[in-house]
Amino acid sequence: MKLSTAYSLKTDSAEAVKDAFAQLDSAASLIVAYASIEHDLDMVRQTLLELNPNVAIHGGSSCLGAMTQAGFHVAEGVGLSLMAFDDAEGDYGVGTAPIGDDAVAAGSAAIEAAIAAAERFGEPPELVWITGVPGTEEAVQKGIQNIIGDQVPIAGGSSADNSVAGEWLQFTSDGVTTNNIVVTAMYPSKKISFAFHSGYWATETKGIMTKANGRVLAEIDGRPAADVYNEWTDGLISDRLRGGNVLADSTLFPLSREVGEYAGMTNYQLIHPAGIDENGGIQTFADVSEGDTIILMNGTESSLVTRAGRVAHTALTAGHLNPEDISGALVIYCAGCMLAIQDKMEDVVAELRTTLGEDTPFLGTFTFGEQGCFIGGDNYHGNLMISVVVFSK
Repeated sequence: MKLSTAYSLKTDSAEAVKDAFAQLDSAASLIVAYASIEHDLDMVRQTLLELNPNVAIHGGSSCLGAMTQAGFHVAEGVGLSLMAFDDAEGDYGVGTAPIGDDAVAAGSAAIEAAIAAAERFGEPPELVWITGVPGTEEAVQKGIQNIIGDQVPIAGGSSADNSVAGEWLQFTSDGVTTNNIVVTAMYPSKKISFAFHSGYWATETKGIMTKANGRVLAEIDGRPAADVYNEWTDGLISDRLRGGNVLADSTLFPLSREVGEYAGMTNYQLIHPAGIDENGGIQTFADVSEGDTIILMNGTESSLVTRAGRVAHTALTAGHLNPEDISGALVIYCAGCMLAIQDKMEDVVAELRTTLGEDTPFLGTFTFGEQGCFIGGDNYHGNLMISVVVFSK
């Protein structure tokens, strides 16, 4: 099994693909591609197929650009990065489906199409890699698990744009879409290992979600959620208690739920406050549930820099792997975290290189929602999180 990555900062989409493709292993049967929305993603798709007519493509838009072991690849909001999978003994199938008004059905249809494309009928994959749409993640995941069960790890992230304007895109060999789920059913010839964590720690501050529905946390402990959150964060959103965007301000102070534990350590599913409504409810980027305990989390710029390397280390440890044992990795890094420490992203790359190996190829995208599987636990959608999948040689 051989993985290779490449990038280009050229602004012409066809030339960027040609530039990057020339650096890849041309025998690849699957290319995972992430690019900023400043690129013409249909031109990206067409050019990849011109260069390799038989390749399967799993693609999506990434906030600003992407990263590989060669660095953080963004130039004035433009970037394109590719990972090629050359694994003659493995099978990889890409499937897609429009979300429409039934995200559960879309998840089921997409994974069925991906398994059919891999020609592994009736056999659950080792991993499902996913590029989705913000707002539909939990339902899509349910649809996937309705087909393959809950024992197959699901990892990936939600497509993104540069300004949370709803301009995110997804693409496959067949075309570019605005509201599709794209999944790859992976049957690699060698083993995988994975981890899913964040760069935050739990505080002692917590309450009960006494009124919540979908992605609106209306009340904590019987009071407007915004009032409680504002008190918890020493007046962080005092000027927006009955309306306003809090996405950037809340990046270092998200909320979370406990979702099990592993080796004595609690797993936290992070929930990013996005805005406040006129009633003082908190609009979130992940589903919330009445009766659950909600916990205030805390992070620092330093923790966001170092955490990606630690999550990669956890993925290696879980698989009893050393850097010299792996052929590469796929990395999901929250766009909100990236934007908060954009000037330090080369340090994030350095942390990953130190952990995975200086020359080990990896591809990382910046997403508006992260999906992953906790070690010893279940698949979840979260915010401000990091997902790492490593592939052994």
